[in-house]
Amino acid sequence: MPKTVSGEEAMKILVKQFGFVFVSQKGSHAKLKKIFENGTVITIVPLHRELARGTLNGVLELAKVEFKEFEKFL
Repeated sequence: MPKTVSGEEAMKILVKQFGFVFVSQKGSHAKLKKIFENGTVITIVPLHRELARGTLNGVLELAKVEFKEFEKFL
């Protein structure tokens, strides 16, 4: 990973580049949703200053987004 990513940056990329929609926020965690033909995908993004690589990978796994695709927008 070339640089650290904040939760807010990750959320903006998921919304602008991957079509997710902000649903709600509880504390420091934001819920994003994307509707597909065969179902809905929901992911939770912790809005921390820095996301650990494992945390970011978990967010992307829930979002069904490959890290290589996400990395293009950093």
